Amino acid sequence: MTYEQRQPLAELGPDVPAAVLAPRLAQFAAVARLEHVTRAAQLLAMPQPTLSRAVARLEEELGVDLLARQGRTVRLTRAGRVLLESAERALAELERGAEAARAEADPEAGRVAFGFLHTMGTDAVPALLRGFRAGYPRVRFQLVQEYVAAMLDRLRAGELDLCLVSPLPDAPDLVARPLDEQRLHLAVPADHRLAARRRIRLAEVAEEPFVAVEQGYGLRVLLDSFCAEAGFTPRVAFEGEEVETLRGLVAAGLGVALLPPALVPRPGVVELDVTAPRTRRAIGLAWVAGRPATRPVAAFRDFVLSRRGRLLDHD
Repeated sequence: MTYEQRQPLAELGPDVPAAVLAPRLAQFAAVARLEHVTRAAQLLAMPQPTLSRAVARLEEELGVDLLARQGRTVRLTRAGRVLLESAERALAELERGAEAARAEADPEAGRVAFGFLHTMGTDAVPALLRGFRAGYPRVRFQLVQEYVAAMLDRLRAGELDLCLVSPLPDAPDLVARPLDEQRLHLAVPADHRLAARRRIRLAEVAEEPFVAVEQGYGLRVLLDSFCAEAGFTPRVAFEGEEVETLRGLVAAGLGVALLPPALVPRPGVVELDVTAPRTRRAIGLAWVAGRPATRPVAAFRDFVLSRRGRLLDHD
């Protein structure tokens, strides 16, 4: 969803009300609050004649009297009171936005929008966050679990600061740094004809039905690539989104799957090492090239990169 879809936007242009009003709202609000032009000018640290002309131009552009003048003292007209209510709301919202923007970059308590693979959410990501928060206990995180294509779209749109991905993207607008490598095993039902084996060549299951994640997921890209390397196209019988769901389908005898190692052995599932091809996946960190990073984002990025080779328990 784009920013425009989430937040209705005011029209912009030299003659539309938003463009005319925005630079002068604070000036008008100061005069209206104090009901005195000179004191308002002192509050805003600007010459009194400049402030008077600015309010007069605002009235001229709107075609309505906002103030009833009595020397340097002023009173709001009915139209002025209507505009002041809206001006106060707009200024308060602007102040909240400015404060939120400052908070984003606060090195101690800023925010990091971090996307990662579903398969990293069980152990690798919690371990990263625990390690980082030891040094930065007040930094806030927005955590997003997505498939790779969707994550990279959100990264480019500015909705995410960093992404933990596999496979690593090869795109000129992105920076991707490898962190670790994980072996993928062939999961088969416990009563499968090959379940007694420890190792297998992927070509040996070319005729078997597969269960796999949906198109667009990194694991699906890797499955298709490894099977092609083994000389066949996988016949996918069931598609899902969660690795543990796929493991359950394997246990039910509905197919075989190429999956990361299970943290806890799943009853009814046997995991075999694949000797050919070399079924490993590179896992890395990605961000948008050339986009300035806030201090908390830069600190977390440096911390994650420092974990290279130690992100996963791997062989």
